[in-house]
Amino acid sequence: MPRPRKRRRREVTRVPRSEARLPEVDRRACPKGLVTRRQLREKGLSPGGHGPVAVLRCKACAYRPQWLCIHPTRAWLYRVDLARPKRKPSLAQEEALDRAMAARQTCPVCGRRYHHCLPLKSLGSCLECFDGTPAAPDSYCLPVSAGHLLAA
Repeated sequence: MPRPRKRRRREVTRVPRSEARLPEVDRRACPKGLVTRRQLREKGLSPGGHGPVAVLRCKACAYRPQWLCIHPTRAWLYRVDLARPKRKPSLAQEEALDRAMAARQTCPVCGRRYHHCLPLKSLGSCLECFDGTPAAPDSYCLPVSAGHLLAA
């Protein structure tokens, strides 16, 4: 009969709050003008090279104001007035990205360009060329004229 395993007690790491770190803000008590990165992205903005100005505490630490939040669910807060609009890629950059994606999505055997990346390192071709599995007609791009080559 196996012996019962001893359960180790998980030690809780408690770090007292200090003034040397960024200020921490509880959820639903965030001052105006501070938003997370995801909220900046929804507005079409980026931090603009500025670092975070505060930390948004996790939900579990809201009732422990004297302890520092060390959980991975915390978020950094950025100032909206220092944020800049997101940069738009140029047409040459979009063409370079499309060529890179075309190399990953085009089968070297049959020449079809699929809507997903192909397993070229492991199989070397699309599934239809590798083992005869028929591809759905809506899974690859139809050939286009030479005028416009961008997939997007």
